[in-house]
Amino acid sequence: MTKKPKSKSVLVLHGPNLNLLGTREPGIYGRETLELINRRLLSSAREAGIGLECFQTNHEGVMVDRVQEAGRQGVGFIVLNPAAFTYSSIALRDALTAVQIPFIEVHLSNIHAREPWRAQSHFTAVAVGSILGLGGRGYDLALDYAIARLQSRR
Repeated sequence: MTKKPKSKSVLVLHGPNLNLLGTREPGIYGRETLELINRRLLSSAREAGIGLECFQTNHEGVMVDRVQEAGRQGVGFIVLNPAAFTYSSIALRDALTAVQIPFIEVHLSNIHAREPWRAQSHFTAVAVGSILGLGGRGYDLALDYAIARLQSRR
């Protein structure tokens, strides 16, 4: 894979069922929609002079393809909410380690305070960090870190 130099851009990847935010189990995931989260992130990135793309899919292979494309594009950082892929997708984990783009794992709910099987993420060990249980604001914190990291590169 031919890589471009790392750019000052962030890719926000949303996994399966996150397109249902706002209506899906609001007691767990909140009432904020994915559209509102994405708009807020785009505004923050624009203010910081950082490129940002938000991408959601319910399909594992499509997400793997998007990660590989990010590697070819030279994306500088990924904010990832793998959703249900957290517990099942070795393919996505392998794609992330292959492209060597730093990423933060984000979960709207605290996966450690839920069913025991949810506490086992395939991504935590290879992520720069993880943010859990803060609802949509977890994305903001992850983006703040990504922006600071990208801006510190000279």
